[in-house]
Amino acid sequence: MPKAKGKTRRQKFGYNVNRKRLNRNARRKAAPRIECSHIRHAWDQTRSVRQNLADMGLAMDPNRAVPLLKRKVKALEVDVEEGPKELMRKPYVLNDLEAEASLPEKKGNTLSRDLIDYVCYMVENHGEDYKVSGLGLAGGTTWGPLGRYPGPFRV
Repeated sequence: MPKAKGKTRRQKFGYNVNRKRLNRNARRKAAPRIECSHIRHAWDQTRSVRQNLADMGLAMDPNRAVPLLKRKVKALEVDVEEGPKELMRKPYVLNDLEAEASLPEKKGNTLSRDLIDYVCYMVENHGEDYKVSGLGLAGGTTWGPLGRYPGPFRV
């Protein structure tokens, strides 16, 4: 299909655009978002991924970080050779990650809070007699499922 007359315009160079900021913003937008906040805040845009992770004390390649030692015939000849340690410039990232990993896991019950309260109320009033406690249920619910709930909530 032919183009409408007068719709094409010659491209003009934008002299008032800051090219350095434009390229920097494009590079940041193209980079993936790092989910871990500790690593994201310590990340340096001017360094490579391997250099950034080495500065934080993390490894890019686990095979090179922890190499397998070759087994030798005699047990006396086994020597662990220490390679040159890389300088860790940002040890606080590793400390923060270890502290976050050592926090206790949040225990979550699978039942809703109102159901837990209801079952505790029924167990306190009626005990193990599920048929009596099921008489007051609304919505056509029977006493059968109540026998499964009170296990962890027995008083």
